[in-house]
Amino acid sequence: MVRGIHAQEDAKAAKEKARQMVEKLRGMRLAKAAEIVEGGIDETRSYYSMPSEHWRSIRTNNPLERLMREIRRRTRVVGAFPDGHSALMLVAARLRHVAATKWGTKRYLQMNRLAEVVAIA
Repeated sequence: MVRGIHAQEDAKAAKEKARQMVEKLRGMRLAKAAEIVEGGIDETRSYYSMPSEHWRSIRTNNPLERLMREIRRRTRVVGAFPDGHSALMLVAARLRHVAATKWGTKRYLQMNRLAEVVAIA
């Protein structure tokens, strides 16, 4: 149900969908869940105040998930580490590699569009 809220085209439609979801939860006798959604939905919809081309990038954490998946894959290859320091060294080496390669220089957001929004506000 929550995905439906964030799939809306604008903030007004998302707010209406959230209201409908809260009513549905109350109808299902899930009052506590309805209260949680009602209390926190405005925070999860805050990305609507940014330019629409940035919405997907702001509401997801794909670059972080990709990095964590890469680290997880490399630690599985190694198997067991003798201590925590050696695991930390592997993670740090991977982070250095990402920062030094083309993947680390890829722009995730266009900051000039965000500067326009800040100037308007």
